[in-house]
Amino acid sequence: MMIHEITEKVGKYKARKRIGRGHGSGSGKTSGRGHKGAKSRSGFSRRPAFEGGQMQYFRRIPKRGFSNSDFKTVYHIVNLASLAARFEAGATVDASALVEVGLIRNFKNPVKILGQGDLAIKLEITADKFSASAVKKIEAAGGSATVIEKKKWKRDWSAKAKSKVQKEEAPAVDSTETTND
Repeated sequence: MMIHEITEKVGKYKARKRIGRGHGSGSGKTSGRGHKGAKSRSGFSRRPAFEGGQMQYFRRIPKRGFSNSDFKTVYHIVNLASLAARFEAGATVDASALVEVGLIRNFKNPVKILGQGDLAIKLEITADKFSASAVKKIEAAGGSATVIEKKKWKRDWSAKAKSKVQKEEAPAVDSTETTND
């Protein structure tokens, strides 16, 4: 008999504790909440970092530096070992193929291919980013690594100039002429 054979059947779930069912149960009357006060009431919630009215730690210490963490690019990470396990030789691998086989969940984030593991089959891989070791291994196996070129957003000032010219060329409407039908 092994421990996992016992716990599978017996100790898998902890029994729910019934509170407020008489003082003989050990958690009756106040149901483990003590006497009075906000914490004994229903619906009580304390905001995070609240220290009883004392100035919170994060407000006591000075602000230092800055963070660009809100703007960082988060990639779906895929290793060569998982590609080799899920794709056959000569397959074309892109974001939609990765979603189909379950290596990534969605198209929200860009895909980065890393070189962990060995690749012995030829694959045509298209992704947003590759590590240097991944490119080396893909090309050594006879495949190709294609980087998706993102088109950078650039303001087209010529369109604004064209709209100004069109406004100037438009015929002026005489406001004195009115038609009463």
